[in-house]
Amino acid sequence: MADRPASWRMPTPKQMEKLAAEAARRPSPSTPAPDSQLPAEYWESVLKDPRAGTTGAETRQRRLSEIQRHVLRVSCRRCERTVEIQTADAVRLYGANAVWKDVAQRLLDNTCQQRTGRHEEDGCWLAFETP
Repeated sequence: MADRPASWRMPTPKQMEKLAAEAARRPSPSTPAPDSQLPAEYWESVLKDPRAGTTGAETRQRRLSEIQRHVLRVSCRRCERTVEIQTADAVRLYGANAVWKDVAQRLLDNTCQQRTGRHEEDGCWLAFETP
């Protein structure tokens, strides 16, 4: 172990001035001001993103024949069960024109664990998930 003081790691004031002068001469990357317009390329990339095309509500209202995903998943917010079904199986069981929201409700209701005997309170609370 050396007996040098910890200050040997710090640059001298002259070295710090030199480093500051070099940093001032170097051009910094331009960043847009907070209130400036974003470039058109940014918006094009955002709109081309496949996630920008549909919202969750639109997906729930789609017919099974329109859904491109291989697996459909729905869970219950109340009893925390999750049910998965392949799109091909859902089409075979419920038909190609069935709406995904209705199919999901049927899937959860068939095996619902929370039964109180009152129609208003019975059944699961849907939460659509993307696998």
